Amino acid sequence: MPLLLCLASLVFCPGSTATAQESTAAASKLDDAPKWFKGNLHTHSLWSDGDQFPEMIALWYKQRGYNFLALTDHNVLSEGQRWMKEKDIVARSDKGVVDRYRNQFGENWVQTRTSGDPKLTEVRLKPLNEFRALLEQAGQFIMIQAEEISDRAAGKPVHINATNIAEVIQPAGGSTVREAMQNNLRMILQHEKEHGREVLPHINHPNFGSAISAEDLAAVLSERFFEVYNGHPGVKHLGDDKLPSMEQLWDQVNAIRCGTAGAPPIMGIATDDSHEYHGKPGSRPGRGWVMVRSRFLSPEHLIQAMKRGDFYASSGVTLSDVQFNEETRSLQVAIEPEPDTKYQIDFIATLKHHAEGKTDEHDHVGVTVKSVTGTQATYQMRGDELYVRAQITSSQAHTDPSFKNQKEQAWTQPVGWSAAPAGQ
Repeated sequence: MPLLLCLASLVFCPGSTATAQESTAAASKLDDAPKWFKGNLHTHSLWSDGDQFPEMIALWYKQRGYNFLALTDHNVLSEGQRWMKEKDIVARSDKGVVDRYRNQFGENWVQTRTSGDPKLTEVRLKPLNEFRALLEQAGQFIMIQAEEISDRAAGKPVHINATNIAEVIQPAGGSTVREAMQNNLRMILQHEKEHGREVLPHINHPNFGSAISAEDLAAVLSERFFEVYNGHPGVKHLGDDKLPSMEQLWDQVNAIRCGTAGAPPIMGIATDDSHEYHGKPGSRPGRGWVMVRSRFLSPEHLIQAMKRGDFYASSGVTLSDVQFNEETRSLQVAIEPEPDTKYQIDFIATLKHHAEGKTDEHDHVGVTVKSVTGTQATYQMRGDELYVRAQITSSQAHTDPSFKNQKEQAWTQPVGWSAAPAGQ
């Protein structure tokens, strides 16, 4: 029998030890080794207040090496029939926005309608379930359905993202900011249970509108995630004379949670909160993201990994590894370095005998307990820390800064907050 014919039909080849079923199974076996996946969980499109078509946005992220993207328009999902006047799209974006959309996806993809007056031409906004097939690729890139639940309480904005939801969730309201957070999170968790799916809620930009205090965020224990970095220039990332920076707020929240409340810490996410995609000033894409260590690229596995804390936030720094050893109580960080770049690794903790859950003792909440210049470092807990986390800062300026003198950074999650082993 000719060799090529033998290879093409192993099941009929004399002496072959592999069946057709075994060959098919081997070819289709998934690579289940843990790997890092890059994604953004806060993005806006023309479906709410963004200035670009959703599939153009998704393509931008895919072409730049992202593995997952959640479209999080305000109080709406990209589903059903939606038409938008072309003149309104152009006014929000620029004159070439529809032409670029048509050039990218073709005349047959872009749907328009008019009543006879060219000035009244409308363009159809495609829903996620229609365009995702053009972009998704197994193991490489997926879209996740999500929403920014945009609420208000006591005159302040309360925004919570819900990732991997089945249907839109309406804002629940509340008489106070804390009550609104609790009510909306209750709705999200109920949604998760009713639909039998993993859902990730996270609090957006606490300093936006001076809305969410450390005390309020610490009190809502059902929330485990918030944005330690949001790429929108208007969210007061660095704080001001009345507001703490996002990192200060992070430690204040966890001083309360891991101290007097005896609760798990809140974890930090980095996002774009992108709205502008045409070079305009504002919240542009590519400023912040999460790196999630997961065996599979699926919404469920990604969210499960994040709920375990197996991820880090980044605005430009890439880590090759992050490990916390429960036995030795040590946090180890390794960086994937860029050429001609220096890195400072700061280990940050809040100390048990100083914090006692009080956010006014700033000298002892979020203390830098060790600093290392280099591409790897380890911190072994002494036993008096409520938790420890690492902040990594590059010598490189951010490629598209959202605030003055911004450097590329990465943030690992708080660890070591469980009771120390006996003898420590």
